[in-house]
Amino acid sequence: MPDPNNPDPSSDSFFERVWAVVAEIPPGRVTTYGDIAAYLGRRGAARTVGWALNEAVGTDLPCHRVVNRYGALTGRRHFETPHVMEERLRSEGVTFADEGHVDLEQHRWVPEDEL
Repeated sequence: MPDPNNPDPSSDSFFERVWAVVAEIPPGRVTTYGDIAAYLGRRGAARTVGWALNEAVGTDLPCHRVVNRYGALTGRRHFETPHVMEERLRSEGVTFADEGHVDLEQHRWVPEDEL
């Protein structure tokens, strides 16, 4: 989690808002960094969403349910092993269109439509 003494509290606030959205992603569904950014009114801040998730890996948040706009598991290197993200998604019933890419057509959860 971010440092409470961070001199830029706006980044903490955005990170906390990201975490709140991620906490709502249901098992068996995924969303994208861009979907979260757009929902939070910061279209174009997908990379910042990724930074927020990097801070939360290892917590109870289902960070493994966030993929890039093509369904690729770009966050996989931040988990215990590069295979953990895919293993967790498969255990929830998420299917893959091809190697390392979630079938977004089947599993995409868009916060703007769901929250």
